[in-house]
Amino acid sequence: MSLIPERMSRVDTAWLRMDTPENLMMIVGVWFLKPKLDIEALRERCAERLLPYRRFRQRVVEDAMGAVWIEDRDFDIENHVCTVELDVDPGQTRMQALQSFVAMRAAQPLDPGRPLWSMELIEDFENGESVLLARLHHCIADGIALISVMLSITDGGALPSKNRKPEHDAHEGEHDWIIDHLLKPITDMTVKTVKMASKGAAKSMDLLMAPDTPTDATVHMARLGFQAFNDVAAMALMPDDAHTRLKGKPGQTKTVAWADSLKVDEVKAIGKALGGSVNDVLLSCVAGAIGAYLREKGDDPSGQEIRAMVPVNLRPLDKAYQLGNRFGLVPLVLPIGIENPIERLYAVRARMQELKGSFQPIMAFGLLAVAGLLIKPVQHALLNLFAKKATAVMTNVPGPSKPLTFCGSTVERVMFWVPQSGDIGMGVSILTYAGKVQFGLITDAELCPDPEAIIAQFEPEFEKLTMLTLMLPWVGEPT
Repeated sequence: MSLIPERMSRVDTAWLRMDTPENLMMIVGVWFLKPKLDIEALRERCAERLLPYRRFRQRVVEDAMGAVWIEDRDFDIENHVCTVELDVDPGQTRMQALQSFVAMRAAQPLDPGRPLWSMELIEDFENGESVLLARLHHCIADGIALISVMLSITDGGALPSKNRKPEHDAHEGEHDWIIDHLLKPITDMTVKTVKMASKGAAKSMDLLMAPDTPTDATVHMARLGFQAFNDVAAMALMPDDAHTRLKGKPGQTKTVAWADSLKVDEVKAIGKALGGSVNDVLLSCVAGAIGAYLREKGDDPSGQEIRAMVPVNLRPLDKAYQLGNRFGLVPLVLPIGIENPIERLYAVRARMQELKGSFQPIMAFGLLAVAGLLIKPVQHALLNLFAKKATAVMTNVPGPSKPLTFCGSTVERVMFWVPQSGDIGMGVSILTYAGKVQFGLITDAELCPDPEAIIAQFEPEFEKLTMLTLMLPWVGEPT
């Protein structure tokens, strides 16, 4: 155990300092487990599988240079893994009470004097189930890394092998990482991430990795630099997002909702029939659900589009065990004003195509790295660039195709909620797990007090898309 302070990376520092009273930078997750789970079994598993990742034993100390990680001498797992009783108000179901509890915790800061994570177990929820609520600060890691960690603590999961050196994770090589991925050649991993499909761009990156001649390298560096400059300028100069009732200055109260009504196989089938991806189908349904919600409120979203900031992984999946933040952000346009489900899906697919070849994920990563070095007022002004351009933060994560087990219990359902930065008031989370699509929303209580009303529109939008797809003429059928 080392008590020597370890400097926090610039990007992780940005996430640490991005906390505001309105939006806390926490990833919040819920597991439903059956049969019931015992608190001692949970603590034992966390001590065995979670604490070897030293970030879960370290607290954060801010200083003039940013922040450092330091071993918590007074660490006690009972401060981080505990039981909680669910208060159920008259007229509430236990599920409604759980949603209220999750929303309350999503707006409650973690104890800054301790490592920035917690797990709370509702041992006896209902129907022989337990519910596990986990909260982790974004400065510890991004979603991809945290999912890898959470998988490692399930039954059959394992810690990273010794040759992966989990005690010497990616923070210590952050300077090299930024040099390699922002200033020098873009690796195969990043090529896949930003989908640089152009042969010319691919050739440019190959030459940057191993240039044939200095002249070639200079020419192609100039071309890539021009592309990067255009993307940064486009992000800075793009107009602010369309104004709807979902956009505005958030308060300090959150609301959450979730559902798991769609089957992954059915979504895949519709996507294949329409020449789109699972992602296209799900994002189209999200856009449709938001548009339908606005119409129910008496608004007219016709012709309107809103943007959602979508995280893009910038780390090889075989290094997902490394903690820290390694992702960029791209603004995805959601055509909420298109009522026809098929037309809307094609519009979503076109928007996704426009993002191919973009340097925006890498530029966003660099922006966060720079923001981590600035004083808080300047940092917040810089980061609000994203907030002005978007209405929501949205993430779509593929999970295990079969149910996981944890301490002998089956993890029947999983949901998580992404944090929103700046003045963004909505977080959309899509997770495929055990053959189903888990769809979750976290919203500001003033801007959207009833996220369950948006959730309720998600399945009907998919059903309308399915019905219209089945009505399309088959190949060879006269039109």
